[in-house]
Amino acid sequence: MSDINRSRFIRRAMDVLAAASALALAAVAVPAMAKSAHATPSAARPNPYFSTATSTTSGTVKVNGKTIHYHAVAGMILVHAAGWNDATNTYGTGENSGKAKQPAESSMFYVAYFKDGAPPNKRPITFLYNGGPGSSTVWLHMGAFGPVRVVTNDHTHTPAAPYQLVNNQYSLLNSSDLVFIDAPGTGYSRVRGPDPAKHFFGVDQDVHAFSQFIMKFLTQYGRWNSPKYLLGESYGTPRSAALINVLETHDNIDFNGVILLSQILNYNASTGLAQFDPGIDLPYELALPSMTATAWYHHKLPDGSQPLKPLLAKVEHFAMSDYAQALRDGSQISASKFAAIAAKLHEYTGLPVAYIEKANLRISGGQFEHELLADQDETTGRLDTRFAGPSMNPLSERAEYDPQAAAISSAYVSAFNAYVHSDLHYGEGMKYLPEIPLWRTWDFKHHAPGVSYGFPQALNVMPDLASAMKYDPDLKVMLNGGYFDLATPFYEGIYEMEHLPMPRKLQANIQYHYYPTGHMIYVHVPSLKTLHDNISAFIASTENQ
Repeated sequence: MSDINRSRFIRRAMDVLAAASALALAAVAVPAMAKSAHATPSAARPNPYFSTATSTTSGTVKVNGKTIHYHAVAGMILVHAAGWNDATNTYGTGENSGKAKQPAESSMFYVAYFKDGAPPNKRPITFLYNGGPGSSTVWLHMGAFGPVRVVTNDHTHTPAAPYQLVNNQYSLLNSSDLVFIDAPGTGYSRVRGPDPAKHFFGVDQDVHAFSQFIMKFLTQYGRWNSPKYLLGESYGTPRSAALINVLETHDNIDFNGVILLSQILNYNASTGLAQFDPGIDLPYELALPSMTATAWYHHKLPDGSQPLKPLLAKVEHFAMSDYAQALRDGSQISASKFAAIAAKLHEYTGLPVAYIEKANLRISGGQFEHELLADQDETTGRLDTRFAGPSMNPLSERAEYDPQAAAISSAYVSAFNAYVHSDLHYGEGMKYLPEIPLWRTWDFKHHAPGVSYGFPQALNVMPDLASAMKYDPDLKVMLNGGYFDLATPFYEGIYEMEHLPMPRKLQANIQYHYYPTGHMIYVHVPSLKTLHDNISAFIASTENQ
């Protein structure tokens, strides 16, 4: 996300105790229902989290001055763990073959919006999700593309309730029907059965669940012949890369396009993990342009009069040339070169030269967020570095929270709970989980195309996206990023796309769009408008390809 939970847990991803892992898994168990004097006996009481009953409502939204009539469906689709055979009610493959009589299963909550009167076979349909891992899709739903939008402050803390819900004039319903999906264990989705965490809380397990959901949805609503799109944000982008490869190469379903918001496909390029992986210097190079943009925004550069885009072009060149060479030199770098690079980093980050030298020219995102405004005892945001808030500990080495998450989360969660109950008539007696703490326990092992299990590497789904684009050379991809994002730096996305292992001619199938905002592009309303217009144009140009 956007994923706010990822920003909260990545800082201590290497410090987790076994007890914390057990608690994190326990947190997603189906909540016990409150008992009363007239409660139904537990054995007979239906479990609302696994009910496939739906609620259908109608509404209107005005986009680009035109009123769109739609109907909304809120409900659940049930999916099983990999290997489950519905015909025999056993696991047909793997270690549990023929043994288990109860499936590990997940309910997946969704809200689908269908434009009234639109022919299903011609009307595009887009599947949307946030990431985390462990995030629901409340953020995209209430902040970006649903028919109603919660109003928050642009880059400062949004005051407490009441929050304002408004007609979303930037909803994508003008271009596509929309399906907002909550991942297993998040939102109203729940997991159950034998060892459900093992079956759903991991890269490949998650992709299997989403591919099942999409195929069941296409059947249930008769949308197999519709133009189809994936739209994922943050961890939703590696999900999309792996998912589109499964859908294309395994399930034989071609999609018209994949829309990526705030991309991270290769975790080896993540500045959040670089400090734990000595010898891997690429993350520092790819994050530098975002640090420059942040320092420029907060007026901390020695020369802050430069326009942002030309400045970033210079920094990108420096990052991949002189800076990259200096980091490759390691301890063999000369004293004069070390000093020259530190001085240049001061020019491009605003941090003191002494601090940069003490950091050995390598500054993580968390360190930068804590230090840039240290003279004001403030910490910048991680998801959106335009935000700033009081430092939890002015003497800490790195940021201890994300001011952007603190500034807007309550508005999104409160507004959605009010909306889903009063407008969608769903969720009575149920608890919506906007985030669950999966970052620490998530199974990041991934069976990438051409790579066997057990090969030691961080998550990297670049081969998956390249495989899908080679398998379907008509597949179009759209990359969107914010300049003020230190969770998934915008230049990292460019680098990943330019290094996909595929024929160079397929690069023409990729679009790039960047915005003066952060990770959640849509928090900045002018950027939301531009994002809406760009995605609408992308869909229009690909729906009849």
